[in-house]
Amino acid sequence: MDADLAPYWNQTLSEPSGHSTVTVTWIIGVDGGGTGTRARLCDLAGRVLGFGEAGPSSLSHGVAGAWVQVQAAIRAAAQAAGMGDIDPARCALGAGLAGANDATQAADFIAHRPGFASLALDTDGFAALLGAHAGQPGLIVVSGTGSVAEVLRADGSRQMAGGWGFPIGDEGSGAWLGQQAVRLAHQALDGRAHGGPLAEAVLAATGHTHQDMLAWCQRAGQTAYASLAPLVFDREQNDTRAADLIAEAVRSLAELARALDPATELPVACSGSIARRLMPRLPTALRARCIEPAGDATDGALHLARMALGKGGR
Repeated sequence: MDADLAPYWNQTLSEPSGHSTVTVTWIIGVDGGGTGTRARLCDLAGRVLGFGEAGPSSLSHGVAGAWVQVQAAIRAAAQAAGMGDIDPARCALGAGLAGANDATQAADFIAHRPGFASLALDTDGFAALLGAHAGQPGLIVVSGTGSVAEVLRADGSRQMAGGWGFPIGDEGSGAWLGQQAVRLAHQALDGRAHGGPLAEAVLAATGHTHQDMLAWCQRAGQTAYASLAPLVFDREQNDTRAADLIAEAVRSLAELARALDPATELPVACSGSIARRLMPRLPTALRARCIEPAGDATDGALHLARMALGKGGR
């Protein structure tokens, strides 16, 4: 995917909103995915003024809903800073959002921006990469609700692996683990397989009858499936199927890293609750290249915002 990502970022996603006479006072970094949204509000000197959170803002959930949550997180950050509502025309916004690798969704998000002086949009994975490596070359493997890996190379090129989204992709993520656990419960409920601690735990959470399970699956989405992932970890010691799922998740994350850096040259950061939990189980050679992230995805989003301001001459 690297041939598409770099020019799309350079040509389309970093642009001012026409408020050329307005002085930018604040820089905001937003990290949004399938579980929640986080916003960090800073002044031009980089001092953190406030932090706020809101609901999911993955673009796959809809652009209008994503903006609702992004603005809610920004308001929460402003409130934490002891401020009222802040004028978006005085803000440079950097946003790393799940689903921003979809050109149509990203362009729609940009088109509906509510008056920010500058808006830089990229994927949540790339924002996490920039934050983890402080803007320097490196690789990141992200696994939380979903999964993706991204790399920034020394020559400035970048590439993504995974990130195809739930339910077709996101291998090794919380949603994937929950989905596989539900499949085991289906098999146990049908009599196609013996039940076990994991299947029993899933049935207790979703319903013990066919009708209950059908109803749960029909209304469940990515976040609901991800909520079952802790059941897999909790049953690992007394259910071989749970242990097998976790081992497969580890392999999936290792494959993402190998696809982006086959020469094994770059430092690797792991981000997201699942990736951080699985990091000690990664293959030895990969684990030896793992670093502690310098920052998080909101730091990376702030980096995007500053890049946009720099390009715009502000």
